[in-house]
Amino acid sequence: MITIVKESPKYLIGEVTITEANLSNSDEFKAELVKLLDEHQKILILDLQELKYVDSAFLGALVSALKYAMSMKLDIVLAGLRSDIRDLIKLIRLDKVFKIYNYAEEASFAVNKM
Repeated sequence: MITIVKESPKYLIGEVTITEANLSNSDEFKAELVKLLDEHQKILILDLQELKYVDSAFLGALVSALKYAMSMKLDIVLAGLRSDIRDLIKLIRLDKVFKIYNYAEEASFAVNKM
């Protein structure tokens, strides 16, 4: 579900390989995020360019994983969102809690400056 494509001393870039993110896979997704955070102790940049659909259960899992990351003094950064998913995230004001970038490379430059 999440494939690590790059690792640096500060961050991991993980590609989300599913196209539909919904109730049926939200628990597994959250578990993978928590495992990555526990194992690597780094900021996680999620490349979501393959994602075509999200539902509220999946967004809830994402927020829950972000809270877990923040408790570890880490972060989850979103990149590569389709415009309709980005609009949904803005509509429910999750753009106020997640850092969002157009591309994973752009996110990695920003994380390196932190």
